[in-house]
Amino acid sequence: GASSAAIVPSGDKIGEAAKKLSAASYPFLKEVDWLSDIYIKPLPGVTAQQALKAIDKTIAMGSAMDGNLLKAAAEAHHKAIGSIDSKGVTSAADYEAVNAAIGRIVASVPTSKTMDVFNSWASILAGEVPNKMISMVNPLDANAAAKAFYEF
Repeated sequence: GASSAAIVPSGDKIGEAAKKLSAASYPFLKEVDWLSDIYIKPLPGVTAQQALKAIDKTIAMGSAMDGNLLKAAAEAHHKAIGSIDSKGVTSAADYEAVNAAIGRIVASVPTSKTMDVFNSWASILAGEVPNKMISMVNPLDANAAAKAFYEF
């Protein structure tokens, strides 16, 4: 039923990869200022119509995801929100569970849908956005997190 918990896979390749990603990127995660107002500011140079087109691709991808895995991802996020500390950082275990859940939902859609989302956002985000975000943390930790993500 609607109130039952999702079935969460375990021991799969995505879960194992999420362990590595999480271990390598958690130092970076802890450095991010999650309480900053930067996340509610408009994207520089992006019109509402451009943003909506990218959001539409993201929603289309979400609607194609495996329903049980999507529910499991929502539950993992809900649990992670519950363990957030005063700096806005979730526990390492909950972070790993979220990464595994995201990996599984992304893997449940055709690569073309994932690339549509990537390309739609990449086409509207100016280089100043990632540069600004990296300037707010230790760049070595940011690069280690990025490397781990690419290997994920």
